[in-house]
Amino acid sequence: MKGHEAKMPRMEDILNLPVQDPPSAEFSAAHLNWIQVEGGRQGGDNIALIPYARVDDFLKGESANAECPASFRVESRRKRTQGSVSKPRVDGYLEYTLYWCSYGPEDYRDSESGGDGKNNKPASGKGSRPGRRHMMRGCLCHFTVKRLYSRPFLALIIYNQQNHVDKTGAPCHGILDQDALGTRAMYAPRISEELRQKVMSMLYVGMPLDNIMQHHMGEVERQGGPHNRDDFLTRNDVRNMERLVCNSSHELDGNDECSVKTWVHRHQKHVFFFQDRCGSEPFILGIQTDWQVQQMLRHGHNGSVASHSAFGLKKLKYPLCSLLVFDSSRNAIPVAWVITSCDVHQDIHKWLVPLVDRVRTKDARWRPNAFLVDDPSFKTSIIREIFRCRVLVCLWHIRRAWVKSLLKKCCNFDVQREILKHLGRTLYCTRSMSSTLDSVEELMQIFVDQCAFMNYFRSRWLPNIELWVNSLRTLPVASQEPYSAIEAYHLRLKSKVFNGLHSSCWQRVDWLIHTLTTEFHSLYWLDQYAVETAYFENLRDGSFSMNSWYQAMHIPDVDVMLDEENLQFAKVISQADRTLVYTVWNPGSEFSLCDCPWSRLGNICKHIVKVTILCKDRQVARPLLAAQVYRQTLLNLLQSPPDDPLVLDHAILHATRLQQDIKALEDLSNSGLLLPLPPDTNSQTMDNLLLFPRLQ
Repeated sequence: MKGHEAKMPRMEDILNLPVQDPPSAEFSAAHLNWIQVEGGRQGGDNIALIPYARVDDFLKGESANAECPASFRVESRRKRTQGSVSKPRVDGYLEYTLYWCSYGPEDYRDSESGGDGKNNKPASGKGSRPGRRHMMRGCLCHFTVKRLYSRPFLALIIYNQQNHVDKTGAPCHGILDQDALGTRAMYAPRISEELRQKVMSMLYVGMPLDNIMQHHMGEVERQGGPHNRDDFLTRNDVRNMERLVCNSSHELDGNDECSVKTWVHRHQKHVFFFQDRCGSEPFILGIQTDWQVQQMLRHGHNGSVASHSAFGLKKLKYPLCSLLVFDSSRNAIPVAWVITSCDVHQDIHKWLVPLVDRVRTKDARWRPNAFLVDDPSFKTSIIREIFRCRVLVCLWHIRRAWVKSLLKKCCNFDVQREILKHLGRTLYCTRSMSSTLDSVEELMQIFVDQCAFMNYFRSRWLPNIELWVNSLRTLPVASQEPYSAIEAYHLRLKSKVFNGLHSSCWQRVDWLIHTLTTEFHSLYWLDQYAVETAYFENLRDGSFSMNSWYQAMHIPDVDVMLDEENLQFAKVISQADRTLVYTVWNPGSEFSLCDCPWSRLGNICKHIVKVTILCKDRQVARPLLAAQVYRQTLLNLLQSPPDDPLVLDHAILHATRLQQDIKALEDLSNSGLLLPLPPDTNSQTMDNLLLFPRLQ
């Protein structure tokens, strides 16, 4: 018997059992305390309660049993709908699933090997198990999982037989079975989900079967021979998966809605939230694979999570929202996708809660440092409450839209950078915190001759500019480091989804789901695998190395000419051609502009990022735009002090310490500099200041 046992008199008392939630990502029966039930239909069985969301983790842990590695197949399954039972039993279920070890229950071993030699199943036809006869060794290990009717978030595990033995009570596979030594019966009958994901990803990126097998055999040889079932990967295994890839189709039904429902039913473990469109209820689908959960745990803890929302608003049937984390090379990795027919911020609480709960069931300590929102409509109070972290405004989306439009509608570079600088002032309302309308009116008057851009700004941004301004007045602004990573993700997603060959499919949600979860997902999986193992560098998507932040790290400081006395512009020597020198205007600002070819396409280039990093490291100037927001927040605080004397004392301490900084900011008010906040001011200080009004 695994784990600790205790006696319990009645099955009716199971709801009084403690819910067990081991902290490890995967766990087995050995990690649980089991209760032996006296009487009832499950008399003599052992039971335990776990969160229903962790059933898959329990299955993985049980399959990785060192003595008897085994897969567990679904032997039978039944479901009920909520409300179908008027008086459910205490152990009544919404879902009932019987899992059985794949080495049983039939026994096809030779009688000389310890089995009974009897075959009670037909060789073919109904009831047979084609292709599985060789692995049937009479194993009786099986357990039942009930999703409780009265408490749907809990799963009752009823372990009917915990030991991997046949009907004689002897071990029938694994290292304890002497007849299985040296055979595949020592190992699990199926390859693991990790290896399956690895092979499928290789196939989706176009790797030939021979290369996959060569790589696999090389890995097995390097580890000194086979140690588990995965090491016995065969060409037939790969060929079967290759056939699945070739025959896979997004169109599971002619009707898009029915096709999506079919996909959701088949991939329930990849769906953290689903709401079908019905009446006033919008369509919402949240997707997160097991690999994405791992990346969110790995890179999101003590890191940043960013939203990339409203992608494909004009072309796709429903826009796509991505949640991103950032690895050590500052690449953005998608850890969840949300497809919805409404604005993603409207029902954010519906899908954000189950997403975070899903992650914290794996690690209850998981917590990011910051959440970056690219839409001021996001309900920051909900995000702050759910993620338990600070919320920052990310200006990447609005900056890119303005720059792209300027490059298209205005031909003069000098005018472009001046308009962009004034747009930044308008966004922050820098003229002594004047009203937004006054700032916009001044902008319109100064550049009255730029009709094309002003018409665009008036129709597209003027209705929402007040929303952006208010957001910047109440929230700190994210630094520019993540901007290039988010932009690289955006360009990669755009190139994959908006390929002209698939234009006829853009209005189908099932096609978008299929593309994201197969080819696009595989690109990111392979990139991470290549970084961790140094394999397949030649197969990596070239765009992963195009991250401007990553490229900026390769520019020496001596190649940047930055006049600390005149910060109107900076110059950067080209790394490809040392005779070229690029100029970065408004250095360090979210609204910097460079005259290099990449920046002239509306992108954030490596020169802008390098200059921004250098400005921040040297702290050569205080920022004008974000500093005005900071200054006004502090003044509002002093005009309406909190009631709590402790909070007030803390606020006065901050005000005294930062008085000189504010005076310096005022001295720079006429310089026209647009520089970002240094890290200590932009994050910790601003968050402390914003905390006081929330405590009133």
